[in-house]
Amino acid sequence: MSERRSPGYAADKDALRTRLRRIEGQVRGLQRMVEDDTYCIDVLTQISAATKALQAVALNLLEGHLHHCVHDAIVIGGPTADAKITEAAAAVRRLVRS
Repeated sequence: MSERRSPGYAADKDALRTRLRRIEGQVRGLQRMVEDDTYCIDVLTQISAATKALQAVALNLLEGHLHHCVHDAIVIGGPTADAKITEAAAAVRRLVRS
């Protein structure tokens, strides 16, 4: 279902990359915290912050997908629309489980 066209996040790609780099820095900070024997609760707090940041990126991507890819498929209609809706529902299920 991943045909070659611009993704729904194409217009926000720079902002997305900036957010992901920030999260990457958070994860590197977590590694340092463990290396430095930082108090467990402090490490867990930072893990929670990194997790929330990743979830925010995921929700942003999902919203873009719905507005762009799913919307376009619904305009086309038929099996293409059904497939995109099924694909989006599966992505939501994966996000909710994680």
